[in-house]
Amino acid sequence: MALLDVNGARLWVEDSGGGGEPIVFAHGLLWSGAMYAPQVAALRARYRCVTFDFRGQGHSPVCADGYDMDTLFSDAAALIEQLDLGAVHFVGLSMGGFVGQRLAARRPELVRSLALLETAADPEPAFNHFKYRVMLELSRVVGLRPFVGLVMKAMFGAPFLRDPARAAERAGLQDQLLAIDRVGLRRATMGVLTRKAIAAELARIRAPTLVLSGEADAAVVPARSRKMADAIPGARFQLIPRAGHTSTLEEPAAVTAALDAFLAGLPARQQGIRKAPPS
Repeated sequence: MALLDVNGARLWVEDSGGGGEPIVFAHGLLWSGAMYAPQVAALRARYRCVTFDFRGQGHSPVCADGYDMDTLFSDAAALIEQLDLGAVHFVGLSMGGFVGQRLAARRPELVRSLALLETAADPEPAFNHFKYRVMLELSRVVGLRPFVGLVMKAMFGAPFLRDPARAAERAGLQDQLLAIDRVGLRRATMGVLTRKAIAAELARIRAPTLVLSGEADAAVVPARSRKMADAIPGARFQLIPRAGHTSTLEEPAAVTAALDAFLAGLPARQQGIRKAPPS
């Protein structure tokens, strides 16, 4: 794990190393590569797993600019090239999925397969612009704590939020939200809110694609994800029962099983596997 200089930013990168085919995991808004910890733990024995934190989120320092989806896509492409990964299996959740769609459509040589979780190809719904802009402005004064409950409801489905056995998990996630850098939070959120639609580019995606959608996702309802899947040639859509907008943590075993089956069903890779020493 290290901070790497990538495309004019410093990004926190964790690389399992090894000789397996590389999987690059891109996280959702407000979180970090740690949201894929269950999947990395299950897959790292057979795949080289790389997670990274977007600008101003997780362990990556805040940058003055570059939070728009086009720049974040360029960051992801530059990271793949800098690590000499070749064509990767790219897994993107929500904001990470916005990036993954652009990467697969614009740099197809870098994407061997694509998994899109709780994401869509349309712009942010108009109502969210007002709601989240007000929240961001108020957070400048009072901090994020008064809004943590609302954020948790957007990020997680009712089965996770109401399960008494998972109270400690919820408390830990709330602590992560409260630890977010306020400047990074505002800039990253505005990058998501102001993103442009990419639906017109989806037909250019040729990588095998799996679209997963939390059945209880209220932030990106399954119908939006299904519409995106229908526009990607050959894409397969699958619901994750009981999950909301953060299925990798809410229903980690189901997500891991879906990714594992998807990857195992791909045709054998023709070129040699890039090797890297264990970190």
